[in-house]
Amino acid sequence: MSDIARPLVKKIPYNVQGLTQLSHEVKGTPADELLFDYPTVYIIYKKNKKDMYDVYVGETNNIWQRTRQHLIEDPKVRSDWADFRAAEDVNMVVIGHNLFNKSLTLDIENKMMLYMSGVSSVQNLNNRRENDQNKYYTENDRDDIFSKAWRQLRQLDNKLFPLEQIIRDSALFKASPFHKLTQEQFDAKNLVQDRITEVLLAGKEDQLILVQGEAGSGKTVLLSTIFYQLFQYSNSSDHPQFSNLKINLIVNHDEQLKVYRDILMKLGITDGKDEDTVSKATRFIHNHDPKNKVDIVLVDEAHLLWTQGKQAYQGKNQLDDIMKRSKVTVAIFDPKQVLKTEEYLEESDIDKIRSKADSQDNLIELKKQLRMKADDQTIDWIRAITDSRRQVLPFHPDSNGYDLRIFDDATEMYHQIKQKNADQANSGISRLVATFDWKFTQAKREDGKLWMVNAGNLELPWNLQLKSERSVKKLAWPEQEQTIDEVGSTYTIQGFDLNYCGVIIGPSVIYRDGRIQFDPSKSKNKNAIHQRKLSSTGEMAYVSDELLANELNVLLTRGVNGLYIYAVDEALRNKLSEMFNS
Repeated sequence: MSDIARPLVKKIPYNVQGLTQLSHEVKGTPADELLFDYPTVYIIYKKNKKDMYDVYVGETNNIWQRTRQHLIEDPKVRSDWADFRAAEDVNMVVIGHNLFNKSLTLDIENKMMLYMSGVSSVQNLNNRRENDQNKYYTENDRDDIFSKAWRQLRQLDNKLFPLEQIIRDSALFKASPFHKLTQEQFDAKNLVQDRITEVLLAGKEDQLILVQGEAGSGKTVLLSTIFYQLFQYSNSSDHPQFSNLKINLIVNHDEQLKVYRDILMKLGITDGKDEDTVSKATRFIHNHDPKNKVDIVLVDEAHLLWTQGKQAYQGKNQLDDIMKRSKVTVAIFDPKQVLKTEEYLEESDIDKIRSKADSQDNLIELKKQLRMKADDQTIDWIRAITDSRRQVLPFHPDSNGYDLRIFDDATEMYHQIKQKNADQANSGISRLVATFDWKFTQAKREDGKLWMVNAGNLELPWNLQLKSERSVKKLAWPEQEQTIDEVGSTYTIQGFDLNYCGVIIGPSVIYRDGRIQFDPSKSKNKNAIHQRKLSSTGEMAYVSDELLANELNVLLTRGVNGLYIYAVDEALRNKLSEMFNS
């Protein structure tokens, strides 16, 4: 931390008397100027009947005027402000600092919204603005000031203001629309919104905007931000071209679906009964007629859409069917994360999708790796395992300090992951994951035992089996405490990240004839190893070599600060150790 002064943090009752008392208390002191002459950030909060919090975050140049507005005028037009005024025990925290200016307070407000969106005890977050700032004079002081303020807030209420690391580990935080975007994401967001505006004003339809990027390139945050901003615009008179738009978000991943629904409920965009605004593809296709198109559909993880009929879906391609029901489709896509035969796309199919978007000047690529804090050499070392090279390259110590380790003992790796996880204040959530090479089904075993992963001398249950408290069942798999004693899979970890990720590379991944190979006979992933009909020839073919490589790619790219690897195949394990220590 730098020598920047601690922010001034004052908690008062949320009423005129509370603010008046604070004014008398600080009159004639430096605090008087910081709180009543400088811009401030403020938080208004109360507990509701469910012992959860309703929260409003704001910033203002005049705390007197803004508080009176909230107490007197706002309840006349907004029910959330009427609820705040009617409640008995409502608190207000005012934060001041001598470096505060308009840009900095807007940025602090936005970061406070980001943190509040990741706090599990916050049920309703009522500020509906998005104030991410570009460059300004004191921007480098933002994080320091924020952390110093947050530590003081924790002393006031550590349930509402938990440890920063705990918040940063939450799936809600990681998918929140309040992240400060990178320049690449910011440019992509503006391009998407400009194209949507142009298309809607021109009355065009059948538009595909394709955002392509590898794992960890910031696709989900970008999509979440675009969705939230479009929703804001559709309910604002300042953006008439977006007025009353019908917007849907589709994700074909159970864990991510829960996260998106929780975020939108917290922000007041949906209620608990709305299963249409955010849904899986099949539900959207069944519920919407091509003759009555939705204005905009955003598709996260579009590589998980089905490309053949299955179960309740009788069509041939879900992306095509979504586009028939939408004027504009924004699809987030990474062909290296296709994991099942029913999702499989031939190279010619991928080219058609890219060509359609490109011909409409709607192709966007995210190239920067945002998840893994590793240098380019380490990223390339990981990619070489699963891309066309299929090689274990000589490893060079990471210049950024990324913690990559190769283990000869799976139990030792598990202990190291548990140790990292135990120090969540510093290290954050860490978990074990594995390739799908041990049997698992949703149905319980006939003998009553759990489905297990056996790697060397380590035996642990597969994910989603250990009992959990009812209160945590709505959380994503890695956020549930008991899952430290389970092994995750692509079904529970795709789309999420871990601070330290221990990967068990199962027996389907081998090292033979000088390169990495995939043996489908050793995989239990039926969705990846059976045949499917190719669209180009109409013939049945195995595509497991590509899908199993994609599965491993997803697992190897989850760790933010570290990646630990144990390989069951002895030859692969030896090669990894040899090249790591070369």
